[in-house]
Amino acid sequence: MKNQQLTVLLLGGARRVSLAELLIRSGKRIGYKVNIVSYDLSEEVPISIVGKVIKGLRWNDPGVVDDIERVVKEYEVNIILPFVNGAIEIASICKDKMPDVFVPVTDFDTASKLFDKVEAAKVFKEAGLPIPRTYSVLSAQMPAIAKPRKGGSSRGIHIFNNMEEFMHLQNLQNYLVQEYIPNCKEYTVDCYISSKGEILTSVPRERIEIMGGESTRTRTCRNEFLEKLSKEVIEKFSLRGPVNLQFLHDIDADRYLLMEVNPRLGGGVICSIYAGAPITDYIINEALGIELSPCNDWASGTLMARYFKEAIFYEKD
Repeated sequence: MKNQQLTVLLLGGARRVSLAELLIRSGKRIGYKVNIVSYDLSEEVPISIVGKVIKGLRWNDPGVVDDIERVVKEYEVNIILPFVNGAIEIASICKDKMPDVFVPVTDFDTASKLFDKVEAAKVFKEAGLPIPRTYSVLSAQMPAIAKPRKGGSSRGIHIFNNMEEFMHLQNLQNYLVQEYIPNCKEYTVDCYISSKGEILTSVPRERIEIMGGESTRTRTCRNEFLEKLSKEVIEKFSLRGPVNLQFLHDIDADRYLLMEVNPRLGGGVICSIYAGAPITDYIINEALGIELSPCNDWASGTLMARYFKEAIFYEKD
């Protein structure tokens, strides 16, 4: 790495200003200047406050990987990190196609299954992992929740209290339908797994307040059961790099259920990092070949509360 510089390419990093700042700080601690480049559909996104924004193609565009490869060469990119679900599969392709770039993601086949909620539910069940009861059209029981099989940020979710409402949902094949559990708590477990498969950190946190599918108020918590279950999930799917696992605690039945596996950094990971889990340090250090040490002494009870901050753009002459 010449001149002690690293360039990190964020795929869909539009709003991840805090995470970019932590990556820059992690590099600075070991004497590296970290440059941030983000690949997004618009140049007018908040990440431009701390880095360069490249207006790119949609994740389903046939030319997107070649376009990212162009960006990698032009900006001498050292690390690629996906930040939205659609970019995970793209990052895994880049990992195979660009061996000189550090891309801490799981393999393409696994990423593809996890991105599709219907396929993910099947592989979770086949692996013997606890999930909510999953319904077909004929077996559905009320109340039920229907989630688009692809996509995220809680968009397009429907909750049904009776069959009449349920049968009005069009294109049912495009949804995952499961039991709806109203009395529950939601948890995320932020993890980092080395390229050798070692789980270096695993931090559960309760999702106290959620907006647009993302935690705006979250608190770290010691939960041995969730940490053990997360380890099982990671090992069954050979996950690598930063991962966030979504769980639901059914309070009435006192059971923990796996909801989603996202092999990428989650928005609320900031809380786990400030609690002491050195996830951005792991990314920078592993890219440089520096030996990594496990971390389990993060602070339980660390609360993160988010607020809005504006990025202003003026019309160009």
